[in-house]
Amino acid sequence: MTLTPLALVIFDCDGVLIDSEAVANRVCAEEITKLGWPMSEAESTALFMGYRLSDMPPVIEARLGRAVPPGWVNRLRNTLVARLTTESVLMPGAREAIEAVVAMGLPFRIASNSSHEEMAVKFARTGLSALVAGKLHSARDVAAGKPAPDVFLAAAEAAGVAPHLCLVVEDSQPGVRAAVAAGMQVLGLDVSGDGAALAILGAHPIRSMGDVAAAVRRAGRPAA
Repeated sequence: MTLTPLALVIFDCDGVLIDSEAVANRVCAEEITKLGWPMSEAESTALFMGYRLSDMPPVIEARLGRAVPPGWVNRLRNTLVARLTTESVLMPGAREAIEAVVAMGLPFRIASNSSHEEMAVKFARTGLSALVAGKLHSARDVAAGKPAPDVFLAAAEAAGVAPHLCLVVEDSQPGVRAAVAAGMQVLGLDVSGDGAALAILGAHPIRSMGDVAAAVRRAGRPAA
């Protein structure tokens, strides 16, 4: 794996720092089933992993042949926030990866399709709030969520770093597509597979968050 020098590390949230994907997919499956489309957690994962909640209705409506009820996305978000408040846990090695990046003198940001409300409860639950304060970017703040590059570009702009000097840590295909579209390097985290699906999209596969620090060290810093 060859990375070029970098000046900013951007972490995704869900599935990278916070092990919340299972909770989110379970809640989405439950709520979509209530609409009349029976769905398992596995099916929700396959269909919606990496989606913004607000991007889900068109897919659901195409299947149901009718619109979702008014306010459905907000109710889904509120249900999800409530569950994440008590069920979020850290991904193994997540805190250590952030602290290693900081120790190397590199700034970091977090760019997620999750809302600020969702991220706030996840980081509060897992004890990362102080560490990540002032570094959070939500796709709700930009025109389009992943796989569009907007939230990653917003994070780079906030840090004053050119996109080609950024390294993104992602676990989803929409996230990798977004980072590549932004002109950034990508580490594709796949804790249960070989990372081939993410590599095809342009990511450098890693198997754990413990691999992040070594990759960053190998990349080095841009020449002054």
